[in-house]
Amino acid sequence: MAVYTDIRDDQLQAFLANYAIGDLHSFQGIAEGVENSNFMIATDNGRYILTLYEKRVVPADLPFFIGLMKHLSERGINCPQPIAMRSGETLGVLAGKPAAIISFLDGVSVRRPNASHCRQLGEALAAMHLAGEGYTLHRDNALSVSGWRPLAEKSLARADEVEKDLSGLLLEELDVLEDRWPAGLPAGVIHADLFPDNVFFFKDELTGLIDFYFACNDLLAYDIAVCLNAWCFESDNSFNVTKARNLLKGYIKVRPLDGEEVMALPILARGAALRFLLTRLYDWLNVPEGALVVPKDPMEYVHKLRFHRRVTGASAYGMDMPEAARS
Repeated sequence: MAVYTDIRDDQLQAFLANYAIGDLHSFQGIAEGVENSNFMIATDNGRYILTLYEKRVVPADLPFFIGLMKHLSERGINCPQPIAMRSGETLGVLAGKPAAIISFLDGVSVRRPNASHCRQLGEALAAMHLAGEGYTLHRDNALSVSGWRPLAEKSLARADEVEKDLSGLLLEELDVLEDRWPAGLPAGVIHADLFPDNVFFFKDELTGLIDFYFACNDLLAYDIAVCLNAWCFESDNSFNVTKARNLLKGYIKVRPLDGEEVMALPILARGAALRFLLTRLYDWLNVPEGALVVPKDPMEYVHKLRFHRRVTGASAYGMDMPEAARS
C-alpha cells in the first residue's frame, strides 16, 4: 500500500475544515501507486482523493501539476480536478507534507489490458498531447536521460544483490543511451507515467486519466515508449506485438507520427525501460522504515530492457512506416 505518512484523525479534521466539502464520513489508504501517500475520503458532498506529496515530488513543481489538470480538463480530457479551499488555494499542508484534495473519477483500472484497451489508451494519449498545447508552465523531465546516471549511482554499489552483474548492464546501457538519445523530435507536455493503474475504464470504455505527478515537458514519442513498456508485456515478460500495434494505431489515428519519431521508438522504449528499472531498483533497496508500501520488483524491467536491446526497428512494435508517417 502506498501510504508513507500516517494521518491522525485530528490532523485530517483540521485540514478538511479548510474546505467546503461537508463533514468527513470515512477515509482509507489507497493501494495503487508508489510515490505519494493517497487516501480515499468520503464526505457529505461525495468522494475525493487526498494526496500527500513525498519522495520525488518537488514542492515547487506542484503548481505545474495542479494547473495542468485544469488546463487539460478545459480541453476535453477527463482527469481529476483540484478542489479549492475556502481561501481559493488548491495546495495546503497536512502532517508536515504538501497536500491537495482532488475530484474522484468513476471507473476502474484494468490489470490485464487487451488489444482494445491499448487502442483506446493510444487515442487518449494522443488527445492528451494535443490538449497540452498552449500550457504556459514548463517543467523539465528530471527522470530523462540526463538524470539516469545520477540515479543509477545511488544503487550501483548494491545492484548485484538483485541480479549478478546488473551494475555492469546499467553502466553499459547508460553509455549507449547517453550517446544515442534523440534530439529535435516533437515535444510538449507528457504524462510520463501512464501505467494501467493510471487509466480508468467503465464497461471496457476508457473514461479518464489520473496521476499527473510525473508530467513534464519532453519528447512526445517518449510518452508512447513508456506506454509500450507499461501496457504491452505479458506477466511472463513476453512482448505482445498485437497490443503494441493497437496502441500505436490508436495514437496515430489522433496524432500522426513523423518518420523520425517512428525510427526513434526503439531507443526511446529502451530508455523508458531503464528509467523504470532505475527507480524500482532504488525503491527496492531503500524501503522507508515503517512505510506501508510494497516496492515493485526491478527485475520486471531488467527483462523488458533486454527485449528492447534486441530490437532493430519499429516493426518489432507492429509499426508500419507508411501508415505512421505524415507527409
